[in-house]
Amino acid sequence: MNLGTVVEVMENLAYLANASNLVLYLSEYMHFSPSESANSVTNFMGTAFLLALLGGFLSDAFFTSYQIYLISALIEFLGLVILTIQARSGSLKPPKCEPGSPDIPCQQVHGGKAAMLFLGLYLVALGVGGIKGSLPAHGAEQFDESTPQGRKQRSTFFNYFVFSLSAGALIAVTLVVWIEDNKGWEWGFGVSTLTIFLSIPIFLAGSAFYRNKIPLGSPLTTIGKVLIASLLNSCMPRSSSNAIASMSTSPSPTPLSEEEIATGNSKDTKPSHESPSESLKFLNRAVVNKPACNMLKCSVQQLEEVKIVIKILPVFGCTIMLNCCLAQLSTFSVQQAATMNTKLGSLKVHQPLFPFSLLSSS
Repeated sequence: MNLGTVVEVMENLAYLANASNLVLYLSEYMHFSPSESANSVTNFMGTAFLLALLGGFLSDAFFTSYQIYLISALIEFLGLVILTIQARSGSLKPPKCEPGSPDIPCQQVHGGKAAMLFLGLYLVALGVGGIKGSLPAHGAEQFDESTPQGRKQRSTFFNYFVFSLSAGALIAVTLVVWIEDNKGWEWGFGVSTLTIFLSIPIFLAGSAFYRNKIPLGSPLTTIGKVLIASLLNSCMPRSSSNAIASMSTSPSPTPLSEEEIATGNSKDTKPSHESPSESLKFLNRAVVNKPACNMLKCSVQQLEEVKIVIKILPVFGCTIMLNCCLAQLSTFSVQQAATMNTKLGSLKVHQPLFPFSLLSSS
């Protein structure tokens, strides 16, 4: 188990400690309506997970996953500092009120106070997205996938990583949520701020031993290139001289050594030229016609890899409805639990623990 798993405990703790209970903070302290609170929370969480694509793209194409993690952690830290300051200062929040009381009407946060709130939230979302797009990849880079032992160690790492993610979530919805409900949100945000801050030196402690992959390009770039090339090439007239674009750039076969000729063994057993498969045939235009420009030149291997990604898109699509249901666990389920008697004998169970327990048992 490397430092990445320890950092993941702290990162997920800092994120879920606020996300799991945020709907109550928005409704009770910022005076949003229940629907507006739920919508703000789902927008915040959805943005964080979508930005993981950006984090992964940047760590593949321009920076290393090591650099993206550090930048993202600092951004999340800055966002949490802003939220902590706002929660600590009464002048940066709407005035207190009694819900349903005509004497002291509740005033929803607006103007500069609302700008400060959403600036802090979306800085946190940006940081979380960058971390979730880079930290797992950084952990995987530490193992040699070309050896059986390296592949086994990488698989073990991801087992520990998922366990660490769940451990951080458990601490977040128990200990930190208790602090938010009993000591105040400034303490809850403060714990998250301190946690993500401490994760940075812990991560840096292993810098001398890390293996950092050189950014060679993102799979997202390849997918975009193949799709654009197939679209543009379909508008170009075909000619009999058009061959597979990758053939002209394929390396020539390596000459066989005398030993290989004598033994009949060749290291290069693959054919030098490949043809695209017949599945998703409309994409074959990316390599059949000459590209509109050199930047759109695609190889058959790139084409086939994009086809594989497209074929598994329905699997990802099936998770959309599941996540629509899971979104209710951090919004309306928490709001409903807040209206109920949550005592089990002398023990008071805090609201976010109910949906977390349901999710863990599923």
